[in-house]
Amino acid sequence: MQLNDERIIKADPATVWAAILDPAVLQACIPGCESLTGSVAEGFEAVVSQKVGPVSARFTGLVTLSDVLAPHSLTISGEGKGGVAGFAKGGASVSFVPEGEGTKLTYAAEAKVGGKIAQLGSRIIDSFARKLADEFFQRFQDAVEGPDAEEEEPQASGADNENQDKPKKGWFRRLIS
Repeated sequence: MQLNDERIIKADPATVWAAILDPAVLQACIPGCESLTGSVAEGFEAVVSQKVGPVSARFTGLVTLSDVLAPHSLTISGEGKGGVAGFAKGGASVSFVPEGEGTKLTYAAEAKVGGKIAQLGSRIIDSFARKLADEFFQRFQDAVEGPDAEEEEPQASGADNENQDKPKKGWFRRLIS
């Protein structure tokens, strides 16, 4: 299955490039990622928990960055095994182009699954893969961009805590500033 999309990130290309190479950013952006250890040069070992339909699995695997053409493009690849649930394998070719005061991020992703998960059917798998890719790049965009003016206002003390596990918007930009 092929997934293609693009986003305009409100940050300069150097900031976006630094973020995509940062292990803490990658861990925060991978949905269900419990741990990510390693380096850009050697690759990362990851532990990711996901639920696809009725199947829950804890995948252990490898995430690598390749075809690195700094600061223009790279390929993110990952594969993991989830025991009896099966395996998941995928990757995304990502490019970065300056656009106005921001950066246009374009990606083409591909995903494959096997085992028990593959038995769920292509519609469920396609929908899940699309959701995962979109969530990864949305989290990446949120981590890099600074908060909007209305988001900077403090919330009421009884505010809804539904997104507590999601990284705060703009945390990476504030970290390197």
